[in-house]
Amino acid sequence: MYPTNDIDAQLLLATLIASKRRPAELVEIVAAADVLGCPVTSGNLWAESFRRFATHGLIVAAEGGYALTPAGQALGEKLPKKADTSERVFLVRERLSAYVPAEKSPSVPMSAEQFEEAMAAHAVAAKQGGKNLLMPKPKVDEDAQRGRGPGRRPFGASRRRG
Repeated sequence: MYPTNDIDAQLLLATLIASKRRPAELVEIVAAADVLGCPVTSGNLWAESFRRFATHGLIVAAEGGYALTPAGQALGEKLPKKADTSERVFLVRERLSAYVPAEKSPSVPMSAEQFEEAMAAHAVAAKQGGKNLLMPKPKVDEDAQRGRGPGRRPFGASRRRG
């Protein structure tokens, strides 16, 4: 798929996160991009990238949302878990540049206005302060997780009687 840019890789990663269990709506893809640290700033560029993915057979419209095809999922598999977002974007961009579609697929109609609406809906949801399911969970302290806070005896320690 030539030419590729960072927005292509960001769209693939965001769609991979948002559509993990079911096809994702456009607002969910925008939210996933925001969580990744690459927020949608230009609806035109993202809509163009989205249409290009559809014609190359990487994204399909399905059941009220959008999902990656098996070829699209394969491009996002086996990325290093400890890599930061910029490294993942770089690796996915390399894979996208080497990707050759088997055949042209029908394009999914996508406009910049649709992305603008999704960006506005995401901004409204972010201001409400509700629970965002795409946010990473806070790490729990190991001592608190095991129940070993200060003043607790380890298992099997006898109590002093005196």
